Amino acid sequence: MKHILLSVALCTVPTFAQATCYADYKAKQDAPLRLHYGVARIDGGCSMSVAANELAPRLAQHGWTLLTVVSVFDASGLDERKASAGAHYLAY
Repeated sequence: MKHILLSVALCTVPTFAQATCYADYKAKQDAPLRLHYGVARIDGGCSMSVAANELAPRLAQHGWTLLTVVSVFDASGLDERKASAGAHYLAY
Protein backbone atom coordinates (compact mmCIF):
# COMPACT_ATOMS: atom_id res chain seq x y z
CA MET A 1 0.00 0.00 0.00
CA LYS A 2 2.86 2.39 0.79
CA HIS A 3 4.32 1.76 -2.67
CA ILE A 4 1.01 2.62 -4.33
CA LEU A 5 0.65 5.83 -2.33
CA LEU A 6 4.23 6.83 -3.11
CA SER A 7 3.63 6.19 -6.82
CA VAL A 8 0.47 8.28 -6.78
CA ALA A 9 2.22 11.08 -4.90
CA LEU A 10 5.11 11.15 -7.37
CA CYS A 11 2.72 11.28 -10.31
CA THR A 12 0.99 14.35 -8.92
CA VAL A 13 4.18 16.36 -8.33
CA PRO A 14 4.30 19.12 -10.95
CA THR A 15 7.08 18.83 -13.47
CA PHE A 16 9.17 21.90 -14.08
CA ALA A 17 9.34 23.23 -17.60
CA GLN A 18 12.58 22.81 -19.39
CA ALA A 19 14.36 26.05 -20.29
CA THR A 20 13.56 27.36 -23.74
CA CYS A 21 16.16 26.33 -26.28
CA TYR A 22 17.37 28.17 -29.37
CA ALA A 23 19.72 27.25 -32.18
CA ASP A 24 21.71 29.27 -34.64
CA TYR A 25 22.16 27.71 -38.05
CA LYS A 26 23.29 28.21 -41.64
CA ALA A 27 21.03 27.48 -44.61
CA LYS A 28 21.09 27.84 -48.39
CA GLN A 29 18.89 28.11 -51.46
CA ASP A 30 19.99 27.13 -54.96
CA ALA A 31 19.42 28.81 -58.34
CA PRO A 32 20.56 31.41 -57.57
CA LEU A 33 22.74 30.48 -54.64
CA ARG A 34 21.67 32.31 -51.48
CA LEU A 35 23.01 31.75 -47.98
CA HIS A 36 21.68 32.86 -44.63
CA TYR A 37 22.46 32.68 -40.94
CA GLY A 38 19.49 32.45 -38.62
CA VAL A 39 18.27 31.85 -35.09
CA ALA A 40 15.27 29.64 -34.29
CA ARG A 41 13.43 28.38 -31.23
CA ILE A 42 13.73 24.62 -30.68
CA ASP A 43 10.85 22.82 -28.99
CA GLY A 44 11.89 19.17 -28.73
CA GLY A 45 14.98 19.37 -26.54
CA CYS A 46 18.23 21.27 -26.47
CA SER A 47 20.70 19.29 -28.53
CA MET A 48 22.32 19.74 -31.92
CA SER A 49 20.60 16.66 -33.36
CA VAL A 50 17.13 17.69 -32.14
CA ALA A 51 17.70 21.18 -33.54
CA ALA A 52 18.73 19.78 -36.94
CA ASN A 53 15.72 17.45 -37.03
CA GLU A 54 13.34 20.31 -36.24
CA LEU A 55 14.94 22.95 -38.45
CA ALA A 56 15.41 20.97 -41.67
CA PRO A 57 11.68 20.52 -42.43
CA ARG A 58 10.80 24.05 -41.24
CA LEU A 59 13.35 25.57 -43.58
CA ALA A 60 12.45 23.22 -46.44
CA GLN A 61 8.87 24.53 -46.36
CA HIS A 62 10.30 27.89 -47.41
CA GLY A 63 12.75 26.55 -49.99
CA TRP A 64 15.84 26.52 -47.76
CA THR A 65 18.23 23.62 -47.10
CA LEU A 66 19.78 23.37 -43.66
CA LEU A 67 23.57 23.30 -43.95
CA THR A 68 24.54 23.13 -40.29
CA VAL A 69 23.42 23.86 -36.77
CA VAL A 70 26.10 26.13 -35.35
CA SER A 71 25.12 25.86 -31.68
CA VAL A 72 22.24 25.47 -29.24
CA PHE A 73 21.76 27.86 -26.33
CA ASP A 74 19.24 29.33 -23.89
CA ALA A 75 17.59 32.76 -23.97
CA SER A 76 20.70 34.44 -22.58
CA GLY A 77 22.37 34.00 -25.98
CA LEU A 78 19.64 35.66 -28.05
CA ASP A 79 20.69 39.32 -27.90
CA GLU A 80 24.23 38.74 -29.13
CA ARG A 81 22.94 36.90 -32.24
CA LYS A 82 20.02 39.17 -33.18
CA ALA A 83 21.93 41.60 -35.40
CA SER A 84 23.76 38.83 -37.25
CA ALA A 85 20.55 36.91 -37.98
CA GLY A 86 18.70 39.99 -39.26
CA ALA A 87 15.47 38.97 -41.02
CA HIS A 88 16.12 35.33 -40.10
CA TYR A 89 16.00 36.01 -36.35
CA LEU A 90 13.30 33.69 -34.95
CA ALA A 91 11.72 33.51 -38.43
CA TYR A 92 11.62 29.73 -38.69
